[in-house]
Amino acid sequence: MDTYLSPSRFIDSDHPAVVEFAEKHRGTRRDFSDQSVSLYYAVREAIRYNPYTFSRDPDTLSASFALAAGESYCVPKATLLAACARHCGIPARIGLADVRNHLSTPRLIALLKSDVFAMHGYTELYLNDRWVKATPAFNQQLCDVFDVPPLEFDGLHDSVFHAFNRQGQRSMEYVVDHGQFPDVPEAFFFAHIQQSYPHLFADDLPPLLGDMQSDLSRA
Repeated sequence: MDTYLSPSRFIDSDHPAVVEFAEKHRGTRRDFSDQSVSLYYAVREAIRYNPYTFSRDPDTLSASFALAAGESYCVPKATLLAACARHCGIPARIGLADVRNHLSTPRLIALLKSDVFAMHGYTELYLNDRWVKATPAFNQQLCDVFDVPPLEFDGLHDSVFHAFNRQGQRSMEYVVDHGQFPDVPEAFFFAHIQQSYPHLFADDLPPLLGDMQSDLSRA
């Protein structure tokens, strides 16, 4: 279990900014489940979800990078929650899966040339003698725009994407589960992303700019 409590390259739980954030948001209760809930909501809301922040630079996967940027996509947000948990003494690891997103924006689907989000990231926390899934990706404001209930987390039950939105339309569908890892598996992560979206790895690809909320505002 020591592996899931120690700092790693991307889950850099010893980074001063991560330590400060974790201490600020762990809450006042000593119970690890309570602390994990407090950290979950802090990460979900403090870091705005923006898939256009994806980069081929591995450094952008780190918890400290997501914290400094103030916006990120699911994987760095998951590493940030894991890093905060490890700092607080809660074993944590990263899970990766491919998901089909039925509520994406036309611009993002056109960019990816697919409605499948490869390498969606979530966090697993070891609480009460078992691993519990937590998905801090979508912040409240973005969920409101999509009319999808934000994912809640109680420290006891898995928190994964809702299958349907409030109108009963399909929202997220898990397609492939890649498993769980003590840190983001860099080579596997980028290889699968490149296999899924080879055009994003073209040498002449311009920087990805924009955000989902702006996409929806223009729709």
